[in-house]
Amino acid sequence: MSIGPENILILTGAGISAESGLGTFREKGGLWEKFDPMKLATPEAFADDPARVLEFYNARRANLADAKANAAHFALAELEQAWMMAGRGEFTLVTQNIDDLHEQAGSANLLHMHGELLKTRCQACGHLYTDAGPITHGAPCSACGKPHGLRPHVVWFGEMPLGLDQIYRAMDRVDLFIAIGTSGTVYPAAGFVQEAKKLGAWTVELSLEPGEVSEIFDEGIYGPATEFVPEWVAKKLA
Repeated sequence: MSIGPENILILTGAGISAESGLGTFREKGGLWEKFDPMKLATPEAFADDPARVLEFYNARRANLADAKANAAHFALAELEQAWMMAGRGEFTLVTQNIDDLHEQAGSANLLHMHGELLKTRCQACGHLYTDAGPITHGAPCSACGKPHGLRPHVVWFGEMPLGLDQIYRAMDRVDLFIAIGTSGTVYPAAGFVQEAKKLGAWTVELSLEPGEVSEIFDEGIYGPATEFVPEWVAKKLA
């Protein structure tokens, strides 16, 4: 059966990576129950005690080194490839996650709105480079040579998410909005579903359990991401 163009925008959160062994931040038992984010994930915390902040993110990097993309990540990469090759419409994948599991699975049109853990940024000159190893406090920047300015390329509390202009441009044309594994508590991402609905898009929540804005979605599918995301993708491609 012939299907007309349909522009897809997918938002993923920590729930899609949980089954790969990466800890979530806000859910029960998550990292922010064990650690104070105000002491580890703000520009002020980094200025006050950079060694402690870097120690925390270096541990996250070490944890990520052992993580592998799961069936949900691969299913979304498959959907993107099939959608684009068939010319069925635009495909935009936005993730709140700072891991590289979508890249491992082969996703290409991907926006990391909260940054990327495996990239290091110099606060002095803005130089950005991929770096999976630990960031050493006081180490000089390889571009400008200044010390004490290297930080993980992640969005901390009080900082502006990345790629918002691109996200909202895609939102202006969206026909189908899907949120996967996100709690619906962090703005502006939590408000994307309202924006999509205002524009007439069909909205779907795929998550382990209903989130804080579940009642807004047109459709909800709940269960483990590694089961329900591949099932949903298979139906979409059928």
